[in-house]
Amino acid sequence: MTHRVTLIPGDGIGPEVCAAARRALEATGVPFEWDLQDIGAESYAREGPPLLERTIASVRERGLALKGPTATPAGKGFRSLNIALRNELDLYAGIRPSKHYPGVRTPFPGADVVVVRMNLEDLYAGIEFAPDEDAAQTLRELVRETRGVEISPAAGISLKPLSGPASARVALRAFEYARANERRKVTAVHKATVMRHTDGVFLAACREVAAGFPDIEFDDRLVDNVCHQLVSHPEECDVLLAPIMYGDILSDVAAGLVGGLGMAPGANVGDDAAVFEAVHGSAPRRAGQNRANPFALMLSGVLLLRHVGEEDAAARLEAAIAAVIADDRVTYDLKASRDDPTAASTSEVTDAVIAGLSP
Repeated sequence: MTHRVTLIPGDGIGPEVCAAARRALEATGVPFEWDLQDIGAESYAREGPPLLERTIASVRERGLALKGPTATPAGKGFRSLNIALRNELDLYAGIRPSKHYPGVRTPFPGADVVVVRMNLEDLYAGIEFAPDEDAAQTLRELVRETRGVEISPAAGISLKPLSGPASARVALRAFEYARANERRKVTAVHKATVMRHTDGVFLAACREVAAGFPDIEFDDRLVDNVCHQLVSHPEECDVLLAPIMYGDILSDVAAGLVGGLGMAPGANVGDDAAVFEAVHGSAPRRAGQNRANPFALMLSGVLLLRHVGEEDAAARLEAAIAAVIADDRVTYDLKASRDDPTAASTSEVTDAVIAGLSP
């Protein structure tokens, strides 16, 4: 079966790592039909909303995308293209595995943690008010009248919506993932001791879903406690289920346990579409140098293969990646010194992985 996939190279190092992942996926022998959509910060600046609409239509039609990182200006300009894709395609669950592969230097050999985060609510919903907006003044008055709290007129305001139904469907994804991948435990991560009507709603929904999976151990922990556990006893953590902001932080911490963001794949999934992308950013300063680590996006390709039922190809690609790492044929970021002259280039790493896939 030929899999029709939207290919989004992105910005910065995106085109390099995306090309590497595409080559590796094609080398498995699985047939793909790619639809290239060149969306990124620069192309969006030129074309605007029609470019995003065309990209979304492509992913909606195919149901699958492999995506490189895209840049978003900090504090100004347009909102994140990633957030736009997730919102428009209803990609409500983010799945971010962090697995240690022998050969990667880390104090935590054997670490294997999966963060499942909700994508569409919580603080990243982007419902914000600048201090001088009329609506911000209305909110300050509402808070004063209903809670007796004065919000400084110099303060920006962000809203944190968390609903039971949205929390429950992400929790269901987390438990289904745990069962399908033979994980032992799901931990709901929250701060419901303080935010009882937001994180509390999230926790209640997770508990309700957990009751339908008696074969999967379930517990819940405060987010600060989980951060401590990750950097002291990561073996205590298995599948971490969290609202988006906690999940974003936790997935970066987990990536640090296994070699950094160059080893951090990701999938954003909904009921009708899935976008596979590395957790790392576009690293524009490294663009065009043939030095970028392609493993994160290659491992996102492994997730894509598993998503479409190509289990054999997924296992072979992951094994080929693991063998290259074990042989220390890795990019500079995985070396003990970033100036190590034996560091491999992006293309050399890709060639080595493909050679490992050859019969």
